[in-house]
Amino acid sequence: MSDKTNPPETAGVSRRGFLKGIGVGTVASGLLSPVSLKQAIAKDSDVLGPGEIPLTLNINGQPRKLNVEPRVTLLDALRNRLDLTGAKKVCDRGTCGACTVLVDGHPVYSCSMLALEAEGKKITTVEGLGTPAKMNEVQKAFVKHDAQQCGFCTPGFIVASTAFGRKNPNASIEDVRRGLGGNLCRCGTYAGMLLAVADAAKATKGGV
Repeated sequence: MSDKTNPPETAGVSRRGFLKGIGVGTVASGLLSPVSLKQAIAKDSDVLGPGEIPLTLNINGQPRKLNVEPRVTLLDALRNRLDLTGAKKVCDRGTCGACTVLVDGHPVYSCSMLALEAEGKKITTVEGLGTPAKMNEVQKAFVKHDAQQCGFCTPGFIVASTAFGRKNPNASIEDVRRGLGGNLCRCGTYAGMLLAVADAAKATKGGV
């Protein structure tokens, strides 16, 4: 038998007091007319939706206006409303990293962030890092080391690697392996990726 005993009720809200409070609150609510109750809720609530709401997102240095329901993720807003399809929808659970974007310079799984949460922040997608005609150093290094196969995870790796390289200019292969642990490649091109990220970080000394 356990020697533990129930702790005495101390200052604060006890279970009995809490239940009593529920009863009193329920009765008090019942005394309010439907109109006054609705007004009270509206006054104290900042609930948005369920319909679409207007947003302005700062994406790749440009303000982009759109209307989305509050439940829409940043990933879906980018892909379905703004036609920025670099970030990929794969696991949709924040585990694979294919949807990685930068928010105020930090790598973020865009499938796990609501679009409305990103308002007022600086968002950078892979499209904002470089183009086929003018690639950034990480993109060049990925090509040099053949660090992609199907390419589906590549945009997320490019974004995450760019953020990593900026903070770790002298990263070793082991540092890169740990730093990019939140991104997965089903083709298994990790050897080329590790070399690419380490080379890009050292070549730019953090100025990726």
